[in-house]
Amino acid sequence: MKVAIYGQYYQNSTEPIIRDIFVFFNENQVEMVIEAEFLKMLYEKELIKKSYKTFNSYTELDSSFDMMISIGGDGTILRAATLVRDSGIPILGINAGRLGFLAMVQKESISTFMQFVIDRNYTLSPRTLLSLESEPANPDIESINFAMNEISVSRKDTTSMITIDTYLDGEFLNSYWADGLIIATPTGSTGYSMSCGGPILTPNVESLVITPIAPHNLNARPLVIPDKTEIRLKVSGREEQYLVSLDSRIASVKNESSLIIRKTPFSINMVEIPGETFLKTLRNKLLWGEDKRN
Repeated sequence: MKVAIYGQYYQNSTEPIIRDIFVFFNENQVEMVIEAEFLKMLYEKELIKKSYKTFNSYTELDSSFDMMISIGGDGTILRAATLVRDSGIPILGINAGRLGFLAMVQKESISTFMQFVIDRNYTLSPRTLLSLESEPANPDIESINFAMNEISVSRKDTTSMITIDTYLDGEFLNSYWADGLIIATPTGSTGYSMSCGGPILTPNVESLVITPIAPHNLNARPLVIPDKTEIRLKVSGREEQYLVSLDSRIASVKNESSLIIRKTPFSINMVEIPGETFLKTLRNKLLWGEDKRN
């Protein structure tokens, strides 16, 4: 078995996770290829001493890899997705962060869940991605042109709201007067969109969510639409530019530019370990059922 490993370092929680993973995989003759910057940090922290093969970009990840192990939080998985891209390599998230809806494997259960990986006792959950096109073209957007959680537009260098003219499959929907607008996938429905009052979607739902950020027109509400819908946005405001983000990657865009958002032709495969379901994660992370009246 061959796995790629990518991660972030958290002082209080990452070290035992890394030790457990490396010990387990070495004992089971699993070939590990480590992202170069992550491996450099592991050497600096003296967490490992053995030499390992490395990779630097998505071009070095091919069909010979069985899986990518992401060590960190949900943000780490989103960055791991930019390395996997359309290769089809599944991602398994080891949670070293806090809330985390994507990184399902908890540090207390690593050995058990790694055995599931060795035994190939897991399923794959395909996750919808969004692509973004700008008219006129914006090179900052074109470099990594997809998002796993959401694409959002927001104001820049101003406290004034912006106006977002929104069209669905060419038909005018609404002009949102707001701090911004979020277009979220089912995966991203538990992220920024949820914090702005958007609904939670299960990962297998073929839908997207349009969620306004602090709308001035108070009758504006989150809207669920089919994921085959082409969304066109045209933003105007008092400043010359506004911000567009693809997950955590941000670019500046000129006013009156058009943004076209579509579902990508490929998806990201998330590894689901037996017993660690999306619904169980929801219950645990959102403390559903903790009320004694339940």
